[in-house]
Amino acid sequence: MKKALSVILSVFLIIGATACGRLSRDDSTVNMVSSQGEVYLSRTESDSVYGVEAPDAQASILLDQAEQSSSESEPMPSSSAKEVSASSATAAVPQPQASSAASESQAKEAAAKPVSSEAASSAQEVSRTEVLSARPVSGEMRGVWMSYITLEPLVKNKTKAQFTANIDAAFGKIADFGCNTVFVQVRPFADALYKSSYFPWSLYLTDTEGQNPGYDPLAIMCGLADAHGLRIEAWINPYRVRTSKEPMSADNQAKKWLDSGNDSVIEWNGGIYYNPGSEQARKLIVNGVKEIVSNYNVDGIHFDDYFYPTTDMSFDKATYKASGSGKTQADWRRENVNILVRDVYAAVKSINSSCVFGISPQGNTKNNYDGQFIDCAKWLSNSGYVDYICPQIYYGYDNSTNPYSATVSKWNSMIKTSGIKLYVGVAAYKLGLTDEWAGEGKNEWLDTNDILANMVVTAREASHYGGVAFYSYESLFAQNTSQIKSERASLKELF
Repeated sequence: MKKALSVILSVFLIIGATACGRLSRDDSTVNMVSSQGEVYLSRTESDSVYGVEAPDAQASILLDQAEQSSSESEPMPSSSAKEVSASSATAAVPQPQASSAASESQAKEAAAKPVSSEAASSAQEVSRTEVLSARPVSGEMRGVWMSYITLEPLVKNKTKAQFTANIDAAFGKIADFGCNTVFVQVRPFADALYKSSYFPWSLYLTDTEGQNPGYDPLAIMCGLADAHGLRIEAWINPYRVRTSKEPMSADNQAKKWLDSGNDSVIEWNGGIYYNPGSEQARKLIVNGVKEIVSNYNVDGIHFDDYFYPTTDMSFDKATYKASGSGKTQADWRRENVNILVRDVYAAVKSINSSCVFGISPQGNTKNNYDGQFIDCAKWLSNSGYVDYICPQIYYGYDNSTNPYSATVSKWNSMIKTSGIKLYVGVAAYKLGLTDEWAGEGKNEWLDTNDILANMVVTAREASHYGGVAFYSYESLFAQNTSQIKSERASLKELF
C-alpha cells in the first residue's frame, strides 16, 4: 500500500515538497512492452517511491517536519506511504501481554546493537562470492509489489478483456522470473479496486470515485494469480482517505462522517484520514478486511508503512482528551495502532486460518516508533499481531547510518515469537541511481550488476528468514538497461 527516492528520500517528504523529494532519472519514462503486445506504461520515475507509492506535490504539503536529532535516524515521513469464496475457519488468537514501555526498550536495545564496518563488509564479501552458487530456499516467499500507480495504467478506463490481458502479461513475467507472490494495492485511498460494501469503487478505475468499471479487478487478479501459480496478497492502506482535492462520492463513508461532524475521520492540512483513535473507524477498516478474505481467494492481507499521518499532536488532541487515557499521547497513539493490528489479525484468522497478515514498515526502527507511532517490537514479541514483518530495508551495504547487513540482523533479532517470519523488502528501484542520503555508500547502486542477488543471499542467513519482496514491478520488468538485465540474470540464478 510502495522507487523514486533513496531509502531516506521517502522520509524526506516530511521536510516538504522539494525537488530533492522527487527522483529524476535520464530514462524518465517507463515503458512496459512485450512481444505479447502488453500495455505501455508512460509514467515518470518520480511517481513511485520507497516501497510504496509517491505522494504528489499536494500530498507532500501534508507531511510535517520530523522532530529528530538522532544521528541514527533519517528524515522520517509522518505518513507515507489480492472470485472465489474463502473457506471459513476459526482460530483462537492469544492476547498480547507485553507493555508499550517494554517493547520500546526492546526496540531501542535492538537498534543499539553495534555492527562493525568490518563485519558488514565481510557479510557483503561472502554474499558476493557465493551468490551465483546459492540454491533456492524451500518455502521462500519471492514477492513483487504492484502499487496503485503500477495498476492504474493497466486498468483505468480499460475493458475487462484489456485489463485481463494486461495483468496476465504482468503476472506471466513475474512467474517466469521465479517469483511466487504479488502484493497488489487494492485499497489505496479508502476506496476499492474490488466490489465492496464499505468502500466506493476507486477513481483509479474510471476517473470517477464510486463508478462501477463493469468488472471486478481483484477477482480477475486472483484468478490469474492462481493460473500462474502465484500467491496474491491484498495490499491495503488503512487510514488514508485523501491527500489531494479529488471529490469523494456520496457513498464514501468518510464523506458521510465529515458532513455529520463525526470525528472518526479527520481533515488535516488539506488531507483526509480515518482517525486511528476512533473505534468506529477501526471497525470499518476491519470489516473491509473481512469482506476481502471472505469473498476473494487471497493468500494474505498486507499493510504498508502509512500509519499516523503526522507527528503534530494537535491532529487528534480532542480524541485523546476525550479518551481519558492515562498514557502519554504518543503511547496512546501506538496502542490505537496495536488495537487495529490485533483486530485485523483476529478477523483474518476467524475467516481463513491459512490466510496470512503482515505489515511492511520502514527499515528505520526509530522512524517507525517515533514518527509513525507503530510498535513493531511489540508485534514481534507477542502472538496475535502478524504472521510476518517485511521491513523496507532500502539501504545499500555501505549506507552510513543503516547498512543493509546490520539492518537485516537488527530486524531478525527483534522477532521474539516463533511463527513470525522475516520478509526483507529490497529496493530494486535504486538501481542506476545515486543514493543521496547514504553517505559513503551513495554510489553503491550505480555500477553494480548483482547487488539485488547479494541482498537475497544476505537475507537468507537470518534465522527467521521467510522471503524477499522487491519494489517495484516497474524497476525489475519495465526497463531493459544493461545493468537491470545483469541484475535480473544474477537474481534468476538464485531463484
